[in-house]
Amino acid sequence: MFEGFDTKRVEVDEGSIFVRHGGEGPPVVLLHGHPRTSATWHRVAPLLVQRGFTVVCPDLRGYGRSTGPAPTADHAGYSKRAVAGDVVEVMRSLGHGRFALAGHDRGGYVALRLVLDHPAAVSRVALMDCLPLTEHLSRITTEFATQWWHWFFFAQPDIPERVINADPDSWYRGDPRAMGQENYDEWRAATRNPDVVRAMLEDYRAGLTIDRRHEEDDRVAGAQIHCPALILWSLRDDLEDLYGDPLKIWRSWASDVRGHGIDSGHHVAEEAPEALASSLAEFFAVQHYETRENITMA
Repeated sequence: MFEGFDTKRVEVDEGSIFVRHGGEGPPVVLLHGHPRTSATWHRVAPLLVQRGFTVVCPDLRGYGRSTGPAPTADHAGYSKRAVAGDVVEVMRSLGHGRFALAGHDRGGYVALRLVLDHPAAVSRVALMDCLPLTEHLSRITTEFATQWWHWFFFAQPDIPERVINADPDSWYRGDPRAMGQENYDEWRAATRNPDVVRAMLEDYRAGLTIDRRHEEDDRVAGAQIHCPALILWSLRDDLEDLYGDPLKIWRSWASDVRGHGIDSGHHVAEEAPEALASSLAEFFAVQHYETRENITMA
């Protein structure tokens, strides 16, 4: 996996972040979702490098080979605000003060928080298979509660750790043929680590508490995504079935929104890498060309 990429461990305020990076050109950050690691991008990242980008793939705080703080009652150590700060620190350590950003699933929530908290750092953002947390929570239906029950189970204290760690291989299921053997092996090692499981659960606990409050504060303050936003969703997942056109919801959060569905199940980076890489490269390349034109005109 990741032939030609380097790895690095970046020390941050409350832990250390494992990151893969490679390529030359405008920087792009790819943020994975639950319960994956940065290895989920192993088919997409090289395609973006071929299209002329520098690609950075970190393990989110507590996931994979990244570490984080001990959990606290307010779950602040695993808030999307804290994790977004890690990403900014990682990019600065690699020499990038401004970058394009893509987040899938839980990584999408981190990407949203990053672009709201650090708008000067992000040129363009792609948000995949996600809505703002408060949009989900304000639309709870029987269908949502049935299909997304794990949100509320993971938020319970202590019980999820005991259930999952008793047999993580049965709880977290994956297919090495579909995922790629090396990606599968890395993911399986992570899911068998009780510290990683605890951190992933803290991600969900933060989502229903401190992250929700941060988004509610954003709405009161009228905060918006000011950079162009690309919204992508997997057509064989349930986002569109639950909510209809996701673009209609995202337009209340961003002034410049476009997007489309991709023929894939939920783990789109593994299942439809060519289609995803093509969509991301086309979207992120526009910013590169605009920047070059502005420099030429100046």
